[in-house]
Amino acid sequence: MKRAAAILPVLLALSTLSLMAATTDLGNGFSDHGVATPISNHRGTAATVDGHGRNVVLSWLNDHRGGYELLLVDVEAGKAEEHPMPFPPGDHPFASILSGGNKFYTHFNGRFVEFDPATRAFTFCQKTKPQMAMSMTEDDHGVIWSATYPNSGLVSFDPKTREFKDHGYLYKQNWAQYPRSVAANDAGWIYLGIGSTRGQIIAFDPQSGTATPLVPEEQRVHGYSTLYRDRDGKVYGDPVPGKKDNWLMLHKGKATAIGKHDKRQPKPVIADSQSLFHNTFPDGKRITAYSLVDRKFAVTDPKTKQTKAFSFDYQSEGAHIMGVAAAPGGTICGGTAFPMRFFSFDPRKDEWVNREAYGQWNTVARQGDRFFVGAYSSGSLLEWNPSKPWVETKQGKPESNPLYHLNCTPTIIRPHALLAHPDGKTIVMGGTPAYGCTGGGLLVWDRETRNSVLLTHEQILKEHSTLSLAALPGGKLLGGTTTSAGTGGERKATEAALYIVDMATKKVEWHAAVFPGAQGYTDLCAGPDGLVFGFADQKRFFVFDAAKRKVIHEQDTSAKFGPTTSQQGPRVFVTDGKGNIYVLFVKGVARLDAKTFAITLLAQSPVPIGGGGDHLDGRIYFFHGSHLYSYTLK
Repeated sequence: MKRAAAILPVLLALSTLSLMAATTDLGNGFSDHGVATPISNHRGTAATVDGHGRNVVLSWLNDHRGGYELLLVDVEAGKAEEHPMPFPPGDHPFASILSGGNKFYTHFNGRFVEFDPATRAFTFCQKTKPQMAMSMTEDDHGVIWSATYPNSGLVSFDPKTREFKDHGYLYKQNWAQYPRSVAANDAGWIYLGIGSTRGQIIAFDPQSGTATPLVPEEQRVHGYSTLYRDRDGKVYGDPVPGKKDNWLMLHKGKATAIGKHDKRQPKPVIADSQSLFHNTFPDGKRITAYSLVDRKFAVTDPKTKQTKAFSFDYQSEGAHIMGVAAAPGGTICGGTAFPMRFFSFDPRKDEWVNREAYGQWNTVARQGDRFFVGAYSSGSLLEWNPSKPWVETKQGKPESNPLYHLNCTPTIIRPHALLAHPDGKTIVMGGTPAYGCTGGGLLVWDRETRNSVLLTHEQILKEHSTLSLAALPGGKLLGGTTTSAGTGGERKATEAALYIVDMATKKVEWHAAVFPGAQGYTDLCAGPDGLVFGFADQKRFFVFDAAKRKVIHEQDTSAKFGPTTSQQGPRVFVTDGKGNIYVLFVKGVARLDAKTFAITLLAQSPVPIGGGGDHLDGRIYFFHGSHLYSYTLK
């Protein structure tokens, strides 16, 4: 629920970045090609004033490390200041608030912090129970409240007395809770609206320290229960998403059904999720441009219509890479998260191209002259033709390049597997479902006919999601599942499985939990003679005979090699098109003998390998954090 009126300008511009990579030789065959997306993402921004009444902008900055600093843009001076967080990065801000006392707060990585623009410094930092705020508010006495993921935790801080209280976890569920709304009424009670597996409203009495769920179990449904503080002093809640006549009036711990609630007057609070962008200064001037890509800023006075613009700078270690694959034209391409960007690295020119991407490119794969993408958060399928000019992706815009085909929401929103089928025309995508849901589906798309079939988890394996895929002879497909639910969802299956589906009929012909207790089949790779190589839980290597439908070889590789890479599109196996198969472990690059099934470590990587991976011109490419690396095969 948004509580701050704001007009969002361009924080991440549409501009294309072209940069020289300046590849560094790391020795032993490894090279560092640099940062794919040298940009940070804001996770909460507010326009305010400092202690001298000067207009300043405060932004929580986030790169692949997590939230790492507070960026202060001094509008009058036309420059920026950087204030490192008073604790190590490793988590991301998901909520923040600018208080009535002109202090900026956030809460993540198990730390609650206060930044004072008057002194331009952090003035409070307190460790809390894990993990991060999903919503924050201010009560009538100026006390700041923070509601946290994953167990509906609650903390409070009184800026006047400096008293901090960690009230602990308020509600127990067997899934990760998102308290996306928190509000305080004029009686001092605090209310949390949570989701997303099943919504709930929790009332907390600060005097007694007791928490009470207000929505009966039989009335709880999938989604988020939301609430807000009204100017009349009460809190109003909507426990059932989508219903218009189910509102509750919440006061002194009691919930009164009032049916429809059309006359809403929310009390102004400058607080929101990670998307908070409060763009109006106390003197009425407004931010009209703020680009972390171009590092440009502009503010306009609505009275005089005059605009002041300037450039600024900030340090960033770059956005997190999601996955890489070789693209037509001899480049290595992929996407980053926060911000969502496309990147292309040309090894011949040692040059980068970086552009805005449509969604988060979780999974990428080449088929012939095209490059395909499975994108979060709508489970979108995109097709890019590198031989044609880049045109911004928009739904219903046929000249887009990458071209948007369809989305799979809510059956798949977070793609994990993208198979460019060797038939040259079929794309298969699997992944996990919408937030709070259990069981993901499988998309089969024909690039010649443009027809698609989206199978649900009930048509494959109930309460499972597809994590990995491999093509089999005879028009069959092997899938490996995960028991993981959609983000914040409830895990219901007890063990993952392999399954075989007929591509023509789209029917599952066989399935089995071949490794009892396994929770996910990390990756699969088609080998010779109908064999498939795979890993379960990043440590159990196996060889599956599809004709016999049985495992003919297995070994625990964790003691010798450690875990394989793991990512939303992991690409653990890398093939070179000549029959050679390579494996990416966190510790290094290995070769798999397709006949003897022996795995040999070729070289230990100078950095932990975060994910893969593809082969291009005698090199295997992979990433760690924001950097692209390669290993030269000998």
